[in-house]
Amino acid sequence: MTDGHLRSRAARDGGSPAYPAAPEPLAVPVYDNHTHLEVADGAMPIAPAEHLDRAAAVGIAGVVQVGTDVATSEWSAELAARDARVLAAVSIHPNDAPELAAEGSLDEALTAIDALAARPRVVAVGETGLDWYRTGADGRDPQFHSFEAHIDIAKRHGLALQIHDRDAHDDVVATLLRVGAPERTVFHCFSGDASLARVCAEHGWFLSFAGNVTFKNAENLREGLRAAPRELVMVETDAPYLTPAPNRGRPNAPYLVPHTVRFMAEVLGADVDELSAQIASNTERAYGRWDAEPVSGADGAPTASPSRNT
Repeated sequence: MTDGHLRSRAARDGGSPAYPAAPEPLAVPVYDNHTHLEVADGAMPIAPAEHLDRAAAVGIAGVVQVGTDVATSEWSAELAARDARVLAAVSIHPNDAPELAAEGSLDEALTAIDALAARPRVVAVGETGLDWYRTGADGRDPQFHSFEAHIDIAKRHGLALQIHDRDAHDDVVATLLRVGAPERTVFHCFSGDASLARVCAEHGWFLSFAGNVTFKNAENLREGLRAAPRELVMVETDAPYLTPAPNRGRPNAPYLVPHTVRFMAEVLGADVDELSAQIASNTERAYGRWDAEPVSGADGAPTASPSRNT
């Protein structure tokens, strides 16, 4: 069932458990291209449908709901099949690959992701990539194996690839170049600087900025944003994580995207409406239109997906 949550975020020290007030709506709608609505967070968790209602009220036309294991990927595909505001991404998270490999079940999990990638309204494979922050040297081979398998799945199904890159820029880029990146590759929660942004620009890879671009200690991300071609820039929440200023420390949600968009416009010296229109266009180039495939009603019958109004 996609009406409730599959996971809960661990309790945090400090910060408020309450969701923030809604920001001023964007005049030109954008998309949150990476969120985790399956995760319950805060003192009073918000149901997925309410998250989407709140997002729509402030100019978020749709979201890409991202699964990070077989269960959450299936949940994501099911939600996308039922709600016209949702497209899905499916994956095994890089940090899970070593444990699954040790259990002997990594390839079985990857086979399940391959099958889910064929579902209607699944538009991306990921988040996948490399994470050297949490994984020691003994866990690197399974991450490489999983990453390369996800790349293959994305290319065979003609889907976008969402990259998870933490403390592994050089190895991520080297793998994409060695194996061959899918035509549409997105660096989710871009974590590099101007140097990595220029590499992405050279190869036509999208850069997706999350709420951490607003953090005081994230000048490297702002340098990356300034160096990125506007036609490759997107925005995301990675909710419930990385809540943007001025609400850092509180639960994150798609309806808070306007804070990040306005901050990005300020960094770039850009008009908010023009940047929003560019972000929306870039997101549709990466994943297609949210109304490209029909959704199913409660009885399983196809229903029309509304077009984005701008």
